[in-house]
Amino acid sequence: MKPVSNFTFTTVSEVKEGSYVLVDDEPCKISSISKSKPGKHGSAKARIIAKGVFDGRRRTIVKRVDERIKEPLIRKRRGQIINVRGSRIQLMDQETYETRETSMPKEEGIKKKIEVGKDVEYWVISGKIKIMSLHS
Repeated sequence: MKPVSNFTFTTVSEVKEGSYVLVDDEPCKISSISKSKPGKHGSAKARIIAKGVFDGRRRTIVKRVDERIKEPLIRKRRGQIINVRGSRIQLMDQETYETRETSMPKEEGIKKKIEVGKDVEYWVISGKIKIMSLHS
C-alpha cells in the first residue's frame, strides 16, 4: 500500500499571508511575505516570516519565487472532550467516534474554557493534533 503524503507542493510565488507552509518540517502560518526584484544575474527572491502552529516559534526562510515549497494538508475535524488529565486532553471524533489524545492548547482564551463535554474544532496536521476553537 502506498503511504499517504501529509503535504502538497506549490511555488513560492503562489503562497499568501495567512496560508500554511512547512518550514523545517514544522507546519507554520505565514505572517508576512516580501519579494525582491530580480537582479542582473539572479532571480527574484521571497522572504517568508511564519509562526509555528504547534510551538509558536517564529521562522524565516528566503527562497527564489520559482522554487517549490511544501504546504501541509490540514484536516479540520469536530470532536468532544471526554477527559482532561493534567496537560493532556482526550477527544472523541464526532464522525468516526475515534478517540485521540493531544496536549493542552497554549492559547489562554481556549485553555481556560477546556472542560469535559465541550465540543471543539481540532486540526490534524502532519499527524499532530491541535485544538483550534471551542463550540457551545
